[in-house]
Amino acid sequence: MARWRRGNAAVCLPAGDVPKGHKTMTEYYTYILLSERNGDLYIGSTENLENRIARHNKGRVKSTKAHRPWKLVESHAFNSRAEAVHMERHLKSGQQKEMLRKRLGLVHNK
Repeated sequence: MARWRRGNAAVCLPAGDVPKGHKTMTEYYTYILLSERNGDLYIGSTENLENRIARHNKGRVKSTKAHRPWKLVESHAFNSRAEAVHMERHLKSGQQKEMLRKRLGLVHNK
């Protein structure tokens, strides 16, 4: 499974180690799923990556329900929801999605 992160890395501290007056950083993710049934790609964004993938695989997401099971092939971490949604829209564009399929080895040359 290929995973990479973009943006500023968050520092992870146990809850008790967070200095008073400082907010903890919330990460948002853009993720790419591969249908193990038919090879389709799904691109989305979320605040809770593990929970969102579980929802996809339990059939609780209407647009992906028929193509289960799904496998996470890539995730991108961001510091804001706006950045994650921007990357999601960028990856969903026609040319970018085709380039992504080639990079993941999902397109065969004839």
